[in-house]
Amino acid sequence: MTDTGDLYEGPLHSRHVEVGATFAPFGGWSMPVQYSGTVAEHHATRTTVGLFDVSHLGKALVTGPGAAGFVNTCLTNDLDRTSAGSAQYTLCCGESGGVVDDLIAYRVSDEEIFLIPNAANTAEVVRRMQAAAAERAPGVSVTDEHRSRAVIAVQGPLAGEVLTAVGLPIDLDYMAFIDADWSGVPVRVCRTGYTGEYGFEVLPAWDQAGPVWDALAEQVLARQGALCGLGARDSLRTEAGYPLHGNELSLDLSPLEARCAWAIGWDKPSFWGRDELLRQKEAGPARRLYALEVTGRGIPRAGQTVRSGGRDVGVTSSGTFSPTLKTGIALAFIELDAGLKKGDEVVVDVRGREVPCRLAVPPLVEIRTR
Repeated sequence: MTDTGDLYEGPLHSRHVEVGATFAPFGGWSMPVQYSGTVAEHHATRTTVGLFDVSHLGKALVTGPGAAGFVNTCLTNDLDRTSAGSAQYTLCCGESGGVVDDLIAYRVSDEEIFLIPNAANTAEVVRRMQAAAAERAPGVSVTDEHRSRAVIAVQGPLAGEVLTAVGLPIDLDYMAFIDADWSGVPVRVCRTGYTGEYGFEVLPAWDQAGPVWDALAEQVLARQGALCGLGARDSLRTEAGYPLHGNELSLDLSPLEARCAWAIGWDKPSFWGRDELLRQKEAGPARRLYALEVTGRGIPRAGQTVRSGGRDVGVTSSGTFSPTLKTGIALAFIELDAGLKKGDEVVVDVRGREVPCRLAVPPLVEIRTR
């Protein structure tokens, strides 16, 4: 890893420079925002296949006797529902019920759990888990493995064709993974992604990622697919209603408000934030995440006021142009005492202009992960 000013660079940075990507800071990393253009990259992912470098994502390893059981006492989802070779979306919550991070837990074995947190939150997740292990699971080791693996996402209807063409396995259920060998390079292949499309995430070793990217890119481009940056990743996940930490999830936003209660193992005897989340579940949240589809003209952005009947009823958490729907869209937290429901009309204050929108329950597009 190299350092550009205050920003880190991933193992594929030079390749993105070579093909003319534009960059922006994200989570402390210099990340490709677009190559051929966000709209074109978005459409390619929905119709053919898109290739994303998301190596900035964090990695952490929990090992030792009882590692799986220990993780299950920390994170919200019930890891006992999984078996070796499967992954699970879960949350790291604080005692206030807010979300420190959302992450994927990969169950390698009962004694090895591989975690992928968000880039900016990796150190805090690791810190909390290390402190908990030292207190009550001294045989368990928690290590920050941020630069152990690259993460390359192959997403879209033709993703399976691309992996098959380069000799990687695709016969996996959704949220399953397998460790494979590719030309002598160990690669973890996961049936995961964050676009709402069928796809895979390929995890080679950090310093061996280049040839894997090159082989995948060749096959993606041969199918009229596209190299894709953070711009398309954001519009795709917003259409799918997938939360982004810092927007839809934070220490000030609970999983119940963000429609992530499904990622909580309510029957587990312990996990961080359990008491407060149970209290919120019984009382009911005061606000809930909805999607907005613009019916007039304008593109909503995060942090804008939502109104109904002249009253402030919520605030947008994400907003963008939807290439699929060909209109502006947003995710927004709406106060439940406003009495609004799916299909109701609201307006968003976009720089002093009221933009009409229709209230919807996310996702705004069909999810095609299987």
